[in-house]
Amino acid sequence: MTLLLCLGTAAAGATPTSATNRDPVVAALERFAHPLRTVEPRGDTGDLRPLDRMIGDARVVGLGEATHSSHDFFAMKHRVFRHLVEKKGFRTFALEAGWSTGLRLNDYVVHGKGDPKRIMREEFQADYLWWNNTDQLALLTWMRAYNRQHPHDPVRFMGDDLGWAGPELYDKVTDYVTRAQPGLRKRFAALYRGLRPTVPTGEYMAAYMTKPLVERRGMAARTGEALKLLRKQSPGADRTAYDWAVRHATVVDQVARFYAFDFGDGESEGQLADAMRYRDQVMADNTVWWQKHTGTKVLLSAHNAHLAYETTDPARYPRMQGAFLRDRLGAAYVSVGFTFDRGSFNALGEEGKNERFTVGPAAAGTNERTLDRVGLRDYAVDLRTVPEPARTWLDRKRPTRSIGTIYPDDLYDIALARSHDVLIHLHDIEAAKLRDQ
Repeated sequence: MTLLLCLGTAAAGATPTSATNRDPVVAALERFAHPLRTVEPRGDTGDLRPLDRMIGDARVVGLGEATHSSHDFFAMKHRVFRHLVEKKGFRTFALEAGWSTGLRLNDYVVHGKGDPKRIMREEFQADYLWWNNTDQLALLTWMRAYNRQHPHDPVRFMGDDLGWAGPELYDKVTDYVTRAQPGLRKRFAALYRGLRPTVPTGEYMAAYMTKPLVERRGMAARTGEALKLLRKQSPGADRTAYDWAVRHATVVDQVARFYAFDFGDGESEGQLADAMRYRDQVMADNTVWWQKHTGTKVLLSAHNAHLAYETTDPARYPRMQGAFLRDRLGAAYVSVGFTFDRGSFNALGEEGKNERFTVGPAAAGTNERTLDRVGLRDYAVDLRTVPEPARTWLDRKRPTRSIGTIYPDDLYDIALARSHDVLIHLHDIEAAKLRDQ
């Protein structure tokens, strides 16, 4: 493996010190860190070659984000995906978004069906608002352009989450039943009656949660019965069509079962922890199913917390997607986390409205404070191979930023090496540019 020979760019404000006065943890990290030229998805990707060795033969690579809405994380994912497509044979970009959303976007990138701007506007609402940004559009546009040039070996797009099952998902199941099992058409129509969305994504998701718990559980009972009935049928001559129909019905049931948990009433958290565990398990299951049935290597985009091996909040999130993926795939799953020292991001403020927030340099005692003292502005490091004393330092929990959809938020105690295999540290980040804002 060819290693980079350049020294990289020193972090802004970094002060050189003699080897005898250097923090030994910082010095060890610096020896094993690989400088990154840029986060922007253009130009030569020679600086990403060390990632090839870190990823190895992984079939699924989770690439995280320390905020849900910063340009640099989205742009770097685009850049890494391009590199993995061209150098490592990856063919699927997976996003923390609904399965049906992924199908619509996949139809665009593979077949040119639909307008990506419209699809994003219609699909990325409510909890998925942050994905409706200019960086995500740039990625989709590149994927479509790639497929025009490689029609027989296309890149694909998938969504692995369960917050939303669009109307086309119900249609795919009922259309299959009408073709392959016409005697069951009326039964499926009855089981799905009133469930197929007829209003926009955000409105549907909000309305679902206002329904009484007993009604939501009744809806889940019906989707479960439909799935069970379909699984009992013979695949017939077209096994592929049957498998996809069963998966679509599975996702419809996943969504209904998720909303059938008791999320509490403000005073009690009810089954919130069970619901969050179920969600991460389902995201892992959907990702593995897609990888195995398409035979493609997958770059999985989600928040650091979802892709990690350890939870940042055991009371509410008992087990994360990364842990489930490691159970299912072993070394064929690699988790890559992000950290940053300073910069801006979008999130919901105290009044529930989208705001742009800016944070200064990381505080003393945090993981980011030490990471940013490495004499490289942006870099990647394999957390599995760093020597002592950095290894012991990485194995210990300390305050770390993990910013989701709501801010302000507390720091979380995270042991980086127990959470991820690889870390990408960025010195400075900028808020993503949301569309239709």
